[in-house]
Amino acid sequence: MSDQERTFVMVKPDGVQRGLVGEVISRLERRGLKLVGAKFMQIDEQLAHEHYAEHEDKPFFEGLVDFITSGPVMAMVWEGQDATRQVRKMMGETDPAESAPGTIRGDYGLDLGRNVIHGSDHEDPGANEREIALFFDDEELVEWERIDETWLYE
Repeated sequence: MSDQERTFVMVKPDGVQRGLVGEVISRLERRGLKLVGAKFMQIDEQLAHEHYAEHEDKPFFEGLVDFITSGPVMAMVWEGQDATRQVRKMMGETDPAESAPGTIRGDYGLDLGRNVIHGSDHEDPGANEREIALFFDDEELVEWERIDETWLYE
């Protein structure tokens, strides 16, 4: 079995308000990814600024901060082979109108600003580790073995 990768996933306030947390978790579990950390939380302004730091100079930055702090989120860490790319594929495009049916955003998103889910960027090396460290301490992540791992990977 190849090396496992961890990635950060968050159901945003719109997804929480619409009752989609269970659906997102269920899809990721059925794909074969392993949940190793989860936290239902309210993001404060400082954490929002850190999380979206790369967008600080963009005109939509304050809107992002306002939205992500507007209600609770479900922050999670998932593990699996190529987990970051796998999750990004399942999420769909950032703009739900561009997302294929069957993706999370394609099935549940209607608006660019309310697109249900965030996942680490697979094209940004280290984004997953950086985001995990922002939201989780090492002791909040659980090491465990899925009983079906031999059926998921060669």
